[in-house]
Amino acid sequence: MNPAEQIVLIGVAQQCWKDRDRSRTPMDALQAVTTQALSDSSSEKVIGAVDAMVHVPFLLNQVPEMATAMPRNPGAAVAERLGISPKQYTADVGGNLPQHLVNEFARRLRRGAHKVVMISGVELLSTFLGSLRSGDPFPDWTSGVSSEPEQLGSTPAMSAPTELIHQLYEPINVYPLFESALRHAKSLSRDAHQSLLGRLVSSMSDVSADNPYAWKRERLTPEQVVSTDNGNRMISYPYTKLMNAIINVDQAAAIVMTTAKEAAALGVDSSRWVYLRGGASVHDSWFLSERTSLHSSPALEAAGQAALERSGLALDELSHFDLYSCFPSAVQVACDALGLAIDDPRGVTVTGGLTLFGGPGNNYTLHAIASMVERLRETGEAGLVSANGGYLTKHAVGVYSAEPGGDAWGESDDGPLQAAVDSIASTVLADAGEGAFTIDAHTVSFSGDEPRAAITLGRLQDGRRCAAVSEDAVLMEALLENDCVGSVGAVSHRDGMNTFFL
Repeated sequence: MNPAEQIVLIGVAQQCWKDRDRSRTPMDALQAVTTQALSDSSSEKVIGAVDAMVHVPFLLNQVPEMATAMPRNPGAAVAERLGISPKQYTADVGGNLPQHLVNEFARRLRRGAHKVVMISGVELLSTFLGSLRSGDPFPDWTSGVSSEPEQLGSTPAMSAPTELIHQLYEPINVYPLFESALRHAKSLSRDAHQSLLGRLVSSMSDVSADNPYAWKRERLTPEQVVSTDNGNRMISYPYTKLMNAIINVDQAAAIVMTTAKEAAALGVDSSRWVYLRGGASVHDSWFLSERTSLHSSPALEAAGQAALERSGLALDELSHFDLYSCFPSAVQVACDALGLAIDDPRGVTVTGGLTLFGGPGNNYTLHAIASMVERLRETGEAGLVSANGGYLTKHAVGVYSAEPGGDAWGESDDGPLQAAVDSIASTVLADAGEGAFTIDAHTVSFSGDEPRAAITLGRLQDGRRCAAVSEDAVLMEALLENDCVGSVGAVSHRDGMNTFFL
């Protein structure tokens, strides 16, 4: 690959607002952060060269009742304010999107489809939800732009009907299932497992505490993370509130990317360039219940290995990481996929993670990329960003460096990677379960301070997997106190629901 065709990030910006200013619209926030990213590029010529703007979709677009309150084409509205008219794009849904979009537009830039690409996203959920709770009239966030951006890709339904029935549509219930499978695979006692979770989130809090863009800037001890004192209630075992992503935030981020040749032509200071050395996007089975393993991700392993190979860098040559951290299980699965120790001294985040820095809908990883660029500019080193959408479903990985690479990235196609993952045998999902049932994963969801329901995934005698629930107090206590993965009980199907018994 011609070095001049290598992809560089030339401008980044982030903002975090805690004032709940109801007069601030998403377009205002996007204008502020895109203007800042353009300024960060160090060249006044860049704004006139932007010929593609990509908007990471709002989280509320997924809620039909709320979507009508959101701007239809926020990128176009902001472009109009900036006095430019680039082609407008958006995407489907998922926390994988920012890194996936960077990978996708890197290919388009190399093909010459665009010259300079701006990717931006914003969430003002703290202000939005605060207004709903207060009952105050809500400001008009819709814009006068009637055009529609081009939609990039679509995602099939990521939950089977039986998963929806058995409460497996809520991430707060699904990721603890992965956690139970991880604990069992690593043969951890209850105390050892709690210690691991506490140390992981505590180490991320050290980063968040020093990050001016973080929503929660507080150093936490491992004991504070796992304790249910001081309002840190259990959400779904073993995850306390501090182990769950914070979605109630007002945050925005933007990046500007182009080729090295174009950056030079625009007069961008080369000391500001950070190279995208490699990237890949791969997904696991859409339905989590059909995955053979509930403690690992073949897709993330494939994406991570491919991104590293394309970058020409080995894992031990990287100095910084930001692994998607909506819940602790996501970090652990990413570490296992990459071959990185969970307590590696290089750390697992450059922001503080979604549980502390904040989880602004689909847009968190854009903050991670912006933070990575700033870190690499300072250090001259290399780093890796991983992004996850759905239920450990859609994965995107990017490897970044302050130094250019060789020929590894090129026009690499993710199709063969996806085909290899698709060829892995899946588990047949049963809607109705009867008879003996062996637990593969389990959690207990809470309502306030009280256990509400046990949720399990397991296998029937014929090898099919099914989901089951129970509100039996004795059963819930057993799941809270023990690693019950591998335990055998029974399941029965009544009125469309599977109920599990020990």
